[in-house]
Amino acid sequence: MPRTARIAPGGVVFHVLNRGALRQTLFRSHKDYLAFMAALRETLAAMPTMRLLAFCLMPNHWHLVLWPAADGNLARFMMRLTITHVRRWVEYHHRVGGGHVYQGRYKSFAAQDDDHLANLMRYVERNALRAKLARRAELWRYSSLGQDRQLTADERVPLAAWPIPRRRDWLEWVNQPQTAAESAAIQRCITQGRPYGSERWIRQTMATLGWRDPLPRGRPRKRRK
Repeated sequence: MPRTARIAPGGVVFHVLNRGALRQTLFRSHKDYLAFMAALRETLAAMPTMRLLAFCLMPNHWHLVLWPAADGNLARFMMRLTITHVRRWVEYHHRVGGGHVYQGRYKSFAAQDDDHLANLMRYVERNALRAKLARRAELWRYSSLGQDRQLTADERVPLAAWPIPRRRDWLEWVNQPQTAAESAAIQRCITQGRPYGSERWIRQTMATLGWRDPLPRGRPRKRRK
């Protein structure tokens, strides 16, 4: 069955995520993290119409918040980035012909550029803190929040200006726990690919993207006569 084409218009912010196949560890060492960040820098340099707002690399997956300037940029950017990373990863780990590196196509969803985007950026930048990989979010160096404090200028990934103002207390806000409802809403979007925003914006965006809520699982209930 052919894959459904993804519609990713320019000017819309997208959260993008992918995991290692069978949840295998993608980043086994400091060099692995830096290699992905190098591929990310190179892809951004090759495609200046793509803007990176935030990122966080975790041992078996990664999060990117991307803001393409033109229609179709997201798919081209992700294809170039993942092909580059997979090729270098299998060569470095002597896994050529050893099976898939990623679990499949990346997952993505659109985000409204208002308080919803702020919540999403907070979710991404505190990922390592939530997973107890760091005492504070800014101490995780493989993220947009922590790279400036712990990596050299040559190792860092360039970030674009946000389309929304950043809170003055951003650092402390990121380090505060998100509510269960906030995390659940974002997790639902990750799982389903559902846009993240106000209900009105979601309806408009779903129409633009040709997106529909997934059908409920299981057999439909029988109607009583």
